[in-house]
Amino acid sequence: MRILLVEDQATIANLVKDGLTAEGFAVDWLENGEDAQLRLELSHGDYDLVLLDLMLPKRDGLTVCKNIREQHIHTPILMLTAKDSTEDIVTGLNYGADDYLVKPFQFSILLARIRAILRRPAPTLTVELKAKDLKLDTSSKKAYRNGEELKLTLKEMSLLEYLLRHPNQVLSREQILSNVWDFAFDSFSNVVDVHITNLRKKINDHGQLIETVHGIGYRLNN
Repeated sequence: MRILLVEDQATIANLVKDGLTAEGFAVDWLENGEDAQLRLELSHGDYDLVLLDLMLPKRDGLTVCKNIREQHIHTPILMLTAKDSTEDIVTGLNYGADDYLVKPFQFSILLARIRAILRRPAPTLTVELKAKDLKLDTSSKKAYRNGEELKLTLKEMSLLEYLLRHPNQVLSREQILSNVWDFAFDSFSNVVDVHITNLRKKINDHGQLIETVHGIGYRLNN
């Protein structure tokens, strides 16, 4: 799962980003509303959730929320706000926010709110993913092959989920990096190849299921 964090206070942003990364999320961080709106207009399909601060430089969070909803961008939004008045909260929800959290907040509560939003049914988000005898249950974060549970790391699980959500498609290393790792990750890193190698070992695959497409990337054959 990939999250866009829009927060102008670096201390809060770093704490949230580090905490979510430790939970297996890929997090991109932006510091102002103008950049956030542009990113969502161009790349909203890359994100599963937006953490959007209300008070932002250049363009406030309410305006960003209102503008992207008017463009029929439906990425879930959890609004972070220091304003706890009923009027502010109602305005945010009326502008299209899915939920809100008042600052200061405990990270455990933020994580629970995020998971609650991501559990909401979406017609395009399948909980159980399959390829031949390989199965991944995204709700329980468990993967199986031939009915036997696989011992995968959080990042391997995210990588497998991304591949399973795009069966029979050639995915470049850059696509995999930007969706499974974070947006600014070094595109010249061999981190994708290393994780693919480890994933293949754990699922006992020798290139038949996860195929190497030389010079481009990888394809999961279904």
